[in-house]
Amino acid sequence: MTILVTGSRGRVGTTLISLLHEQGYKVRAASGEPDELVLPDGVPDVKLSLAEPHTFPGALAGVDSVFLYASSSHIEEFIKTANDAGVQHVVLLSSSAVLNPDAKNDPIARQHVEVEDALSSSALPCTFLRPSAFASNTLYWSWPLKNTGTVSLPYPGAHTDAIHESDIAEAAVAVLKDPALRGGAYTLTGAASFTFAEQIDLLARATGRPFTFDAVTPEVWKAEMANHVPASFADGLLAYWRSCDGKPVDLTTGVDELTGHPARGFAVWAAENAAAFIE
Repeated sequence: MTILVTGSRGRVGTTLISLLHEQGYKVRAASGEPDELVLPDGVPDVKLSLAEPHTFPGALAGVDSVFLYASSSHIEEFIKTANDAGVQHVVLLSSSAVLNPDAKNDPIARQHVEVEDALSSSALPCTFLRPSAFASNTLYWSWPLKNTGTVSLPYPGAHTDAIHESDIAEAAVAVLKDPALRGGAYTLTGAASFTFAEQIDLLARATGRPFTFDAVTPEVWKAEMANHVPASFADGLLAYWRSCDGKPVDLTTGVDELTGHPARGFAVWAAENAAAFIE
């Protein structure tokens, strides 16, 4: 079986490639910039940009299964090419945001919904992994924490469960390996629900630095992020954080069921990535 992994520069994709390779599977690493990939010995790369349909046929030739990042711009062309190439299974890295009642109007969730809908309407066997917020999202705080020890938070009491990317990759291995798991939709959460303020404290403990936060208004935060986050996306984030303010996340057993072990805690991720916040 040959497995094509898209998004091979991302943390989930990188970890997934290593896990599959270590277990003896034939893996093909796909990226829009394959020359920039750092891969295990013996893992071939291939050019695949989900924004460039002409790259689809070459990347999908001879592939049995695909680990797919959600990009809706050319999803119909991707599905047709995958069908023509004889692909037997697509594992989509979706998002738990698709479960929101107004997901189709949510700028964060919309793309995942569109890709899920397109795959569900196709003849391709597909499995959906729906993780919550990635633990690595906190890397957006690395610059202000390194330079000032403080980060601006519009909703410091908003809850998150911050899932470790390795848990997502291990869940992907499980559904790629076991035909009995195909066709499901799995909501994956982290080990615990905690506030952004508590997350800052966990990073401080991991680094040994006195990190803190400034509680700011949504308007101030949006202005501060104007050069980094598109306005519509910022509005989506603020609306989501407001909905989670003071409300713990409902945790699932998805990681445990697929991987055989409990989800890793955020403290584990923080310890592994402490250098990113101090160097």
